[in-house]
Amino acid sequence: VPLGVFWSLILGLVWLHLLEVPDPSVVPHYQAGVVAFGLSAIIELLGEPFWVLAQAHLFVRLKVIAESLSIVSKCILTVTLVIIYPHWGLYIFSLAQLLYVSVLVMCYVIYLVMFLGSPEATKKSFPVARVKALLPSYVEDESFVNWKEARLTWSFFKQSFLKQILTEGERYVMTFLNVLNFGDQGVYDIVNNLGSLVARFIFLPIEESFYVFFAKVLERGKTAKDQKQDDVAMAANVLELLLKLVLLIGLTITVFGYAYSQLALDIYGGSMLSSGTGPNLLRCYALYVLFLAVNGVTECFTFALMCKEEVDRYNFVMLALSFIFLCLSYFLTHWYGSVGFILANCFNMGIRIAHSTHYIHHYFRDSTHRPLAGLLPSPALLLLYTLSAVLTAASEVLFCCDKGWISRLIHISTGALCLAASLVTMFCTETKLIHFVRSQ
Repeated sequence: VPLGVFWSLILGLVWLHLLEVPDPSVVPHYQAGVVAFGLSAIIELLGEPFWVLAQAHLFVRLKVIAESLSIVSKCILTVTLVIIYPHWGLYIFSLAQLLYVSVLVMCYVIYLVMFLGSPEATKKSFPVARVKALLPSYVEDESFVNWKEARLTWSFFKQSFLKQILTEGERYVMTFLNVLNFGDQGVYDIVNNLGSLVARFIFLPIEESFYVFFAKVLERGKTAKDQKQDDVAMAANVLELLLKLVLLIGLTITVFGYAYSQLALDIYGGSMLSSGTGPNLLRCYALYVLFLAVNGVTECFTFALMCKEEVDRYNFVMLALSFIFLCLSYFLTHWYGSVGFILANCFNMGIRIAHSTHYIHHYFRDSTHRPLAGLLPSPALLLLYTLSAVLTAASEVLFCCDKGWISRLIHISTGALCLAASLVTMFCTETKLIHFVRSQ
């Protein structure tokens, strides 16, 4: 928390005095927005110990309820204020963000205060008995700093910092180098937010939950031969089915996203979004979602098992990758506009997937398990995806999107039929995956 306060102050001053500030007549209350978002980061850090405790003990329902309540509260406040006080500008989004983090932290605090000391906690042999134990304290019979854990924490901090650059790097290039004007940044943000809905609501929860699963089933830093073989078999089976699941979701979005990007943007934002660079951006993002899907699962397995030395080695790889990614973002944006950012992200994800799959292949090399087979869908399904891509692309050319609602409905019906055929084929050919989804 003290570090959070320090960095919020420093970065707040940078955003207010060193970077370009938008025209107050166009974007009012910018300064208040910067302060509010810095404050919200500090509030969220206050709830971090509770979040970590809930994650470690698989309180999945708490996580779902807390995040759902927070998002719903934020959305209701945003919509209400936009309708009643539209002239408030950034005040609206600042207040909504503060409400979001406050509700999120309060949900975790209230639940754990009620849970600690309860019969259920005693039954589960919960390691914390009182709320006071979650606050910073000095224990006499222990050293002030556990250096082994501190070094591992430092390694993960460096990795998180580099992952932040790789995940949000295009925003820093936009902010510091002004490669896009504010209008183009707005269109990019809208498309980015629409495109990342699947990643946020499906892939991220899968990645977070199964990171904890793999970390609990297998022991960090040990080879597959040195683990319990039943645990290795279970982890390999789950990893294979997870890879198959996210791959099929990603392929479905890529195939159908290409032909329906323009229509989606036209329905969502009218001709302002569907006539410019928006459709090409969303088409590229549909491809990027496929990379995101595979990378999330492969990295969650890799990071759950890497020892400190392997994490440090990977940090060097990520350092080089961060530099290449930022340079690539800058040059591709000059050549292709905002589409260049998504192409640079695809390259970045491709390299990370290659590293993670190499680690997984090496980890299971001496065993009979081949979880990477999950990245190979059935030939029948691949053929149907190819046919669907051709048919929906032809349908877009013939019927979308300025030929009236009848043509649009024909285009939508074509996609619905192709999607239905793909799902039926999936149910028939991927029976093991369907059973996994139903049971888990």
